[in-house]
This record gives sequence, C-alpha cells and structure tokens, in this order.
Amino acid sequence: GGYVANSLAIMTDALHMLTDLSGIILTLLALWLSAKSPTKRFTFGFHRLEVLSAIISVLLVYILMAFLLYEAVQRTIHMDYEINGDIMLITAAVGVAVNLIMGFLLNQSGHLHSHSHSHAHSHVPQPSSPSAAQGSSHGHSSHGHSSHGHSSLAVRAAFVHALGDLVQSIGVLVAAYIIRFKPEYKIADPICTYVFSILVVFTTVRILCDTGVIILEGVPRHLNVDRIKEDLMKIEDVYSIEDLNVWSLTAGKTTAIVHLQLVPGSSSKWEDVQSKARQLLLNTFGMYKCSVQLQSYKQEMSKTCANCQSSSA
Repeated sequence: GGYVANSLAIMTDALHMLTDLSGIILTLLALWLSAKSPTKRFTFGFHRLEVLSAIISVLLVYILMAFLLYEAVQRTIHMDYEINGDIMLITAAVGVAVNLIMGFLLNQSGHLHSHSHSHAHSHVPQPSSPSAAQGSSHGHSSHGHSSHGHSSLAVRAAFVHALGDLVQSIGVLVAAYIIRFKPEYKIADPICTYVFSILVVFTTVRILCDTGVIILEGVPRHLNVDRIKEDLMKIEDVYSIEDLNVWSLTAGKTTAIVHLQLVPGSSSKWEDVQSKARQLLLNTFGMYKCSVQLQSYKQEMSKTCANCQSSSA
C-alpha cells in the first residue's frame, strides 16, 4: 500500500510492523529450538540461534530504516513527489482497524489468562526471550521482557505494545487525511518517517544490548553475582568460593558453574552441600543448568604464591 501510494509514512509503519512480526517469528523459533535435543557437535543444543537471528533481524530493520530515512531527507529537500491520497487513506484505515482488532483480542485473552493463572509463580523474574524483546523486542513490549514467567504478563506486555502500534497507525491515518484533503501539506509524510524511525530505534536498542550481553557471555541483568556468592557462603560447611561463572544460553536460560571449597574435615558431607548449592541455583535463582564442583579445604599456600606473583608482576 505504501509503495503504490508512494507514501514513506506507510512504508515506515509497515517496517515497524515487520519488527513485531520478526519478534513473533523469533519466539516461535525459540520454542522450536528449545525442543531440539543437543547433538554431539552442539552439546548445549541450539538456543543461541535465537540470539543470532535476533541480531540479524534487528540489523535488517536498520538497513531498511536507513533507506527510508534517506528517501525522507531527499523528499524534504526537493519536494518533488506525488502521493496518492486515496490509496494512502485506505491503507492507513486498514492498519488502524487491524491494530484495533489485535488490541481487542489481546485484551480479551489477558482477562482469560489472569483468571486461570492467578497463582503467581514465586520464581526469580525470567525475562522473556530476546525475541520477545524483539517482539517487543522488537518491540517494545514484545519482547516485552515480561518479567515473571506469567502468561498474563506477557499478554499484557503485548497489549501495551499493540497500543503503541495503534497510536502510530492513527498518526499515519491523520497524515493521510491531511495529504488527501490538503495536498500542499504533503511534508507530513516524511515527518512521520522521522518520528517513527526514532520509535523503531528506541524499541530495538534494548534487544541489541541484551543480545550483545548474551554473546559476550555476560551475566543477565536480573541476576546479581555478589548476591549469589553471599547465598552460597551461607550454606553450612562452605569455606570459600573459588570460582563462579554465570552466563546465558539465550534470554531466560541462565547457566552457572561454581567451584566451592569445603570447611576442613567436612568432606564427608559433600553430597549435602552439593544438593543445597544446586537447589539454590536452580530454584532460588532460576538457572536453566548448573554445575557444582567441590573440593576439600586446601592450605592457602597456592593463593599466596599467586598473590606474590601478581604483585611482583
């Protein structure tokens, strides 16, 4: 519709919708990938593919957006374009109607969900998949980073997201009205493109940040490593924490490796300590996988050596 009407505003609105669509596709991809079992080559499974495709889809959106912005700047400078007001109006009206239907459906399903899932899960918040991010992630809310694994929250996030899209579609409709009845104000078309481009950037930057942290094996933003260390130290018979690594396979699937040293003389209780540590990581902190390595107390010798070496270096 945007191409036929020669309207950049409609094309930019369509681009924004594409970001939402890619968010939904990513979520489906994530569900499908998480069902695939690990292979000999990919022992973690294929969860990272979701992160990879999130980045590719965001970059694709940026390339398209750069092209639309370039066109908008050309139009603003030269003003040598004709817009078919009728087609633009029809397309914009259809866009608003679809957004209204989506908002209504999401609102309905939100109510259904909140009745059936009123028992909240008291786990640590699990950000939904990047895609969601995309979804929201792409979007705004889509990836809506809904924080508890609670379905009505995800639906509410999607609803807020649909509201944002509705506002944008109404903006296009208003621009279409202006251009249809006052063709001399056709500058409204590139102006819409500028405004929507800013919106798209705001909604996708978060996805890029989240996926960047995942690829760099960073700690997900809802976890605090110091807090995890404190809680592990509270387990009886733990003398020290030699090493703790926390990272994400993909959004919402956190993995940890911890290396604990036991109090002198308590090595017979290792199974107890291990099960408590696993319980803490898997249940309290909502890890997807964890590996706990234990060793009995070793003299501090090796440590001081390391310190001397590092200080002399």
